Amino acid sequence: MKIAIIGIGGVGGYFGGKLAKTSHHVTFVVRGDNLQAIRERGLQVRSIYGDFIVRPDKVTDAVSDLDTPDLVLLAVKSWQVAEIASTLKPFLAEHSLVLPLQNGADNVEKLLEVLPAKNVLSGLCKIISYVEGPGQIHHQAFHPQVIYGYPDNRIDGRLRAVKAVFDEAKVDNSIAQDINLEVWRKYTFITTLSGMGALTRMPVGVLRSDEYLRNMMLQTAQEIKMVANAKGIALNDFDVERVMESIDKQDSATTASMQRDMMQGKPSELENFNGYVMREGLRLGIPVPVNTLIYRLLLPMEEQARHY
Repeated sequence: MKIAIIGIGGVGGYFGGKLAKTSHHVTFVVRGDNLQAIRERGLQVRSIYGDFIVRPDKVTDAVSDLDTPDLVLLAVKSWQVAEIASTLKPFLAEHSLVLPLQNGADNVEKLLEVLPAKNVLSGLCKIISYVEGPGQIHHQAFHPQVIYGYPDNRIDGRLRAVKAVFDEAKVDNSIAQDINLEVWRKYTFITTLSGMGALTRMPVGVLRSDEYLRNMMLQTAQEIKMVANAKGIALNDFDVERVMESIDKQDSATTASMQRDMMQGKPSELENFNGYVMREGLRLGIPVPVNTLIYRLLLPMEEQARHY
C-alpha cells in the first residue's frame, strides 16, 4: 500500500513513524526545519514504549510529489484541512482514502466540501506527543490509539485493508461502530480542557481542584452535549461524566495543545473548539454562554497571533 502522512507533528510523527516501520511505501509531507532534519537523520521518536528511528521511502514538502496514495493520514491542524484537501484532490484515485486525525468536530464536513465521499474517512487518535526539535517527536504519555470509519459507518474491503496496515504497524486501532459519536466524545474532552486551560494558563491539576473552574469545565461539556444532540449526535450525560473522569485521570501537569499554542503566541484551534460550539449554538438556537465567554475572551490573543 502507498501511504502518505501529511503533517509530521506530534500526531503525524508518531503514527507516521510507526507506519514507516512496515513493508508499505510511506511518504512524509513535511515543511520547515523538519524536512531537512528527517532527510539527513531520519525521524527520531522518543516514546514511553521505546525509542526508534525511521527513514521513510520519501520525504517531501510538496503534495505534488506524491505517487497516487492508497491511504492519506491527514495530521495538519484543523484550520488547514480544507486547503490541504484542495491541494490533495488532483492526486487521489477512486480507491484512495483520506483519514483525518486532527482535533475538531467538523473535519469531515470540511473534507466533504472538497473531496468525493468515496475518498473520505472520519477518525481520531488518542496520544500525548509533540515536536521536541527538528525531526524529533516525543511521545510523552497516553496509550496511542487510532479510531476510524466511514461517516455513514459502513464497512468494506478498503476499510479492512486500513486496519490490516495499522495492525502490521502494531498500532492499537479499531473500526468504530459509530465514528461520529466517537469524534464528538473526544471533541468534548479536548474542548472542555483546552478553553479553560488557555484562559487560566494553568495545568489540569489546578483547573480540576478549583471548585469554580471545575464547574466552568462541566458547563462547557454540558453545552457541547446540547449542541451535539441538536445535530443528531447521541452524546449523553454519561459521556459528560466520562469527560470529567478523564480530566481527573490526567497527570496534574498536563496542558492541552491549544493552550500551549496560545501561550507561545502561535495560531491555535480556538475557532474549531469553543468557536465552533458558539457558532453552531447560534445556528441551532442552543444557548452556549460558557463556550461563548471562553471564545470571546481568547479571541483577541488568537487574532494577534494570526496577524503576526
